[in-house]
Amino acid sequence: MCIVAAVILAVYGVGFFLSRKEVTERKGEKLLTPFYRLALFLFKKRCAWKKEYICKGQVKRDLELLYPGESKEHLYTAYHVKKTGVSLLICFVGTFLGLMVSLKSAMQIVLTDEGTIVRTGFREGSQGVHLKTELEGEQGFDIMIAPVYMSDEELVIVKNAFNLELEQLIRMDNLSLRQVSSDLNLADYFSGYPFTVEWVSDRPDVLSSTGKVWEVSEKQDVSLKAVITYGSKSWEELIEVCVVPPGVSKEEKLHRELQELLLASEENSRQEKVWKLPEVYGDTELLWKQTVEDYGLLLWGLAIAAAVAVYILSDKDLHSLLLKRRASMKREYPDVVHTLVLYLGAGMTIRGALQRMSCDREGKKRTPVYEEIAYTCRELYAGVSEGLAYEHLGKRTGLQEYVRLCTLLTQNLKKGNAALLTRLKEEAGKASAERMQTVKKLGEEAGTKLLVPMVMMLGAVMLMIMIPAFSAMGV
Repeated sequence: MCIVAAVILAVYGVGFFLSRKEVTERKGEKLLTPFYRLALFLFKKRCAWKKEYICKGQVKRDLELLYPGESKEHLYTAYHVKKTGVSLLICFVGTFLGLMVSLKSAMQIVLTDEGTIVRTGFREGSQGVHLKTELEGEQGFDIMIAPVYMSDEELVIVKNAFNLELEQLIRMDNLSLRQVSSDLNLADYFSGYPFTVEWVSDRPDVLSSTGKVWEVSEKQDVSLKAVITYGSKSWEELIEVCVVPPGVSKEEKLHRELQELLLASEENSRQEKVWKLPEVYGDTELLWKQTVEDYGLLLWGLAIAAAVAVYILSDKDLHSLLLKRRASMKREYPDVVHTLVLYLGAGMTIRGALQRMSCDREGKKRTPVYEEIAYTCRELYAGVSEGLAYEHLGKRTGLQEYVRLCTLLTQNLKKGNAALLTRLKEEAGKASAERMQTVKKLGEEAGTKLLVPMVMMLGAVMLMIMIPAFSAMGV
């Protein structure tokens, strides 16, 4: 992972250097500027290679409809630079974090090539390592390595807390100490406590002083005595254990014996700064490896997947933005027709009515439909004929309602339709009826969506009523 991340970051560095002279229009995003420059550099290289702007047909149409009047090349470039820049940023951050996680994992390796582990000082506390060796398959072990002995003055007394937690610390996978079928954690040292514990079993043939449980055919009661030492002070704790038949397999037995070998070796080297791991088991040589959890590669892979997802889903988000824009224009259609009927009925021309509708929105938040009307007015000022400007308006909206309205306006210009005002009033009534139907449909959908949370709330209320009732009945 470290090599892969280093190569990727080096590629980023080269890209940042090559794209340092690129100029982007985005301001106030200093952290993203290098990625936008790199995205612009790559976009130009791709366009030069393919001799055209790389933009899907649907994306082109969405951009042109969302931003009418803007330069097409400018829109395509800005859209791709933003999308690619964000993806590059995600990939860069994910790679960097993956590298940091991998380096941190590598720093946790304490096993040397000579098979030794350097103990930590008492201030660092015990260190846990996961060791594995290949003997009749891979065998893995989690070992806690005690620190170098500490002086009496540096210890902190936590006797009461340790006595309360002792049974839980030694239980391991067993449900309770009255039903023991697997080895107990009868360690000499427990993490977080500066005590040394010596274990004595009155039935070593059933439960050894190191916590190994031997096979039994019936239940056996064992008394464990823990001699706990803290400097020059010591006290004893008596723990009653009941060992039950475990049914240990051959593999489990091998694993336990190897664990016992490791624990015994670690215990015998407590006075030494370096712990030498066991080299042989019977007549077989043991080769140890330490394993640590390294999520760097996984994090890097997730970042790459996120960057690809952002790049791909950006097109879908753009299309969703267009659909929302059209939905907003469709909701405002009755208001537009009613306003147009009002102005035409007052004696204004169609052109004057559109200009007045655009001016009424000056200084206010413009909705998508009034932005389109304002764009149509700018076309008229630029010298575009009225008929062509109205056709453009219908095409840009992409909605049947506006196409129908623009067709009426265009026909009036060509044929001088005297019944335009009447037709517009009919269109206004029809649009109002359609809006009522749409509102009714949305209300029904909202009621259906609220059904699930209402049922969940009903269940919660029922529980609040039933639980106290059953408690009062003694059930």
